[in-house]
Amino acid sequence: MKQDTTLYNPTGITFRILVALSITHCMNDALQSIISAAYPLIKDDLGISFAQIGLITLVYQMAASVLQPLTGLYFDKRPVAWSLPMGMGFTLVGLVSLAFAHSLAWVLLSVALVGIGSSVFHPEASRLTSLASGGKRGLAQSLFQVGGNLGGSLGPLLVALLVAPYGRENIAFFSILAFIAILVMMPIGQWYKKQLLRMKDIPVSGNEHKGSGLSTSKVVFSITILLLLIFSKYIYTASLTSYYTFYLIEKFGVSVQASQIYLFVFLIATAIGTMVGGPLGDKVGRKYVIWGSILGAAPFTLLMPHVNSLFLTAALTFCVGLILASAFPAIVVYAQELLPYKVGLVSGLFFGFAFGVAGIASAILGKMADNYGIEAVYNVCAYMPLLGLVTWLLPDINKK
Repeated sequence: MKQDTTLYNPTGITFRILVALSITHCMNDALQSIISAAYPLIKDDLGISFAQIGLITLVYQMAASVLQPLTGLYFDKRPVAWSLPMGMGFTLVGLVSLAFAHSLAWVLLSVALVGIGSSVFHPEASRLTSLASGGKRGLAQSLFQVGGNLGGSLGPLLVALLVAPYGRENIAFFSILAFIAILVMMPIGQWYKKQLLRMKDIPVSGNEHKGSGLSTSKVVFSITILLLLIFSKYIYTASLTSYYTFYLIEKFGVSVQASQIYLFVFLIATAIGTMVGGPLGDKVGRKYVIWGSILGAAPFTLLMPHVNSLFLTAALTFCVGLILASAFPAIVVYAQELLPYKVGLVSGLFFGFAFGVAGIASAILGKMADNYGIEAVYNVCAYMPLLGLVTWLLPDINKK
């Protein structure tokens, strides 16, 4: 498919911008993950119930997930060069507010502000990632996504080291990290402003908005298939990120510290897979990477619950993390190529949906673990990658 130079910087891939976006993604996701990591502190300080903790999660996820496609659509129509610092400003205010919130209503307002920051950041940063890709969108998306993977795993660690021993008020110190992120975003905003001026000077051709060349119904169908694949991926990923340590402790009797090390090994595998998936999609095609990533994980997920060796279990989950993680950059870029002039909407939809599915899945799987045991979670989730079979229904847009 012939690509239009208005969709990315025609001078080639801009690594300095991509590295800056990856760094800010790391900072943003680290700050976002502080919310759930601080739940025990909030519960003890305010004396609230688990149901009220669930309400906090609901408000945060509504702000951080549901708003993403809406903010993406807004900035598609009205691009703003300084959107990233604006979004991080919401996060900064929300964190300071959360540190000193002394009522449930105040906490809800605080987490909503942090969620709004995420809703602005992800679709806009993904748009800039595509713009800075020089046409190598898979590679660019992988670089961007690795930062988020790292940040998501750092947040709980930072809370454990800097907040839990000293009190919830120390969350305010993370506003320093948010301020540093804003400083890193300022040169990105200057670069984006130049790109907006460049695109404004490019004449619009009559067939520019045909995008992928597919009919509207085919595009909607393809987006639905991609969301189903995201669903299958993040259901299984949530089972590992939330309950893998409990599974290892119960089945193999490992210590809490050892279980955390095995979880870290899984997270390293997802980081490697994320870096591989995007560039591989650039070379062989997104659809084939999606095929191999979702469906290719099935043999390992199906075998894992029946293995009675700790080493083999760790090896299988490493393979699962490596293979599954390669799907997300390919899926996002494939969707962007379906709707190349709605990059913000598409990015917000997929990042928001992935975030929402992971949160809801964690709650449902936790209930399943309470009722049927932790091993039942993996016996059921093992079949989720088989949904990768629906990839066959996706059109091969590279041949269009």
